[in-house]
Order: sequence, then C-alpha cells, then structure tokens
Amino acid sequence: MKILLTIHHHLDPNSGAPGTVLKLGNLYQALGHDVTYYSFDDLPSWANAEVVFPEFVAWHLLKRCQADQIDVIDASSGDAWVWGAALKFLANNRPLLVTRSHGLEHGVHLEYLEEVRLGHEAKSWKYPLYRGSIKLWEAATSFRCADLVFLLNQCDRKYVIDQLGVCSDQAFVTPNGIPDYLLNLPFATTLHPDDQVGIAVIGTFISRKGIQYSVPALNNILTLHPNVHVCFLGTGCPAAYVHDSFDPTVCERVQVIPSFNHTELPQLLKAYQIKLFTPLAEGFGKALVEAMACGLAPITTAAAGPLDIVRDGYDAIVVPLRNSQAIEQALERLITDQPYLEQLRHHAYKTAQNFSWMQCAKKRLELYTSALNRSLAI
Repeated sequence: MKILLTIHHHLDPNSGAPGTVLKLGNLYQALGHDVTYYSFDDLPSWANAEVVFPEFVAWHLLKRCQADQIDVIDASSGDAWVWGAALKFLANNRPLLVTRSHGLEHGVHLEYLEEVRLGHEAKSWKYPLYRGSIKLWEAATSFRCADLVFLLNQCDRKYVIDQLGVCSDQAFVTPNGIPDYLLNLPFATTLHPDDQVGIAVIGTFISRKGIQYSVPALNNILTLHPNVHVCFLGTGCPAAYVHDSFDPTVCERVQVIPSFNHTELPQLLKAYQIKLFTPLAEGFGKALVEAMACGLAPITTAAAGPLDIVRDGYDAIVVPLRNSQAIEQALERLITDQPYLEQLRHHAYKTAQNFSWMQCAKKRLELYTSALNRSLAI
C-alpha cells in the first residue's frame, strides 16, 4: 500500500504525537509498504502553520492524487477536513481517508473549561477565537468525513459516536505501543528499607498534565520524607521554572531534565520506583506504559487513556482527577508500604509487555485492508 501520514506538528522522534507517527511509518515500511509524510516541516516559513495546515494538506493531496496513486491517507484529527469535505471529489481517485486521534481535542477542551471554572486557569481572550471553537469544529468535521476513525481509548470512541455522529462501525480503538528497547528489560532490584525512594514525573510541565495538583502533593511528601527524591523528565521548560513551584528547602531533591533522548529512558529511570502521572485529559499515556516497562509502580489519575491501561490496586493506584490529597495519600502508601510497592511494580511491568508497536501497526494495517476491500466491493 501507498500510505500518506499527516501530522500538525514538526516531525520529531522524541516528542509525543510526531514520534508516534514516525514510529508507525517506520514499521509500515518494514512491513513492505510505501510511506510518505506531510507535516509542519513541509509548509513555507511565512505560513501560520496551525491555522492553515488543513488547506495546505488538501492542496498537497489534490496534487498527489492527480500525479500518483495513494491508497491510504492517515491524517491526525483536523488535518484533512478540507480534503474530506470538498476537495476529494475533484481527485482522479479517492484514497481511503483515516482520521487518527492522538487524544480527543474535545476532552481537553472540557477539562480546560473546568479548570477555568474552578479558577485554576486564566481563560485567554484568544482561546474562543480558534482553539475553543474553530479547531474543535475542524476536528469534528474530519472525524465525520473519514472512512475510518482511530481513537486511543474507549471513552473517546464513545464520545465521537454519541456526540459527533461518527458511525460505530467506522470507529476503532487502536492503542499506541512502546519501543522494542523498552520491552522485556531486566527487572530492577527490590528496595531495601533504608534505600532512597525515587518518584519520576515524565512529560511537559503544563496544567493539562495536572501539575497544579501533583506539585502540592510532592511538596508535602518531600518535606515529610527526607529519603524521597523526585525527577521531572521532558518538562519542556528550564529547571528554574519547575523549582519555583517547590519549597526552597526541598529543591535539592528535585531534579529536572528538560529534554532527553528517548533511548536513554531506561537508564534515566534506574533510580526510581514510582511513576506519578496526573493528567486531566490523556488519550493514551505512552509515558505511563514506558515507565511501567522500566519497573515503576504508577499512580495515575482516572483519565480516559490510563483507565484503558491499568487496574486500580493491581498494577497501579488510580486517584480522582484534581485531588492533591488523594495523590499525596497514594504516594504516602507506596513509600511506607514496601511489599505493596513491589507488588504493583511487578504487575505494572507485566502489563507493559502487552504494548508492542509492531502489534499496533499490524492492527491498523488490517483495518486499512479491510476498509479498502469493502470499498472495492461496493
């Protein structure tokens, strides 16, 4: 098959959605398919990439479809709404159109509005002009125009069917995977009672990741337990910005790594046993599964993505959204109850082995093939 993957970001293997796209594309190629990409990297420097990307995608697709055969257009949500709603009818051929979600924008929007209502987030005057209106409409339109819709969790699938009008037989949950270099790692040694306890927080230091709820809990834990240390990895901001959120007396035990090479993750997590993951909205949670594969016991909020991955009390502690006290209590239990910590670590490690990128790629290719065969039969 000839597959075109689009993504409204610059392609970067060490970042979230772009890294996912590149990983899938590489696996499709390894399985014998012809893969090309269209991203912000392909736009002229003068263009406002976020606003005009769907129009550039549509023009690119029209030229590609007139010049050569594309079997599958796999576009991230919002990318192909112009093509799907209008321009595809001008093409010499009509490739299968897939809309792929990296986390449903509508869920993020609803959680953002709740943060504004609670007074935890200042609502920008710019937000309703595009992100809170047009962007959501573009994403919804791209889902409705698609022949196939890929979602990362069951909650998002239910939403696009019930609220956006997508046909249930066109919407599929296709989870992400983790790289082979994170699968079947040697399991880290068990803690001794006097050992340091490490808490890892992987992801950008932004409100959508729940830092306004996790940081107060971590402040209290670090104050109460001198043997505990914390590391923030992939914050996307300077260490000083993170340290400003903490009590100065505990900052020496708060390490910050703004960015890192993803292949280094197992080594970076060797000194840590607990993974703290507190998003308000999350499509999947690659950082969650990757830390589990490295032998960390997760504490996660009850966001849609994590709820499809872990079971409370078996391979994670699941806490309510927006609850610093519950986060602190969960941390306290794992720090003081070593047998329970070890039990969760082992179960989390086993769960993580079920998430393979190759398995993910094969499932999506099967869905492509099935949909293409149905269209030929019509």
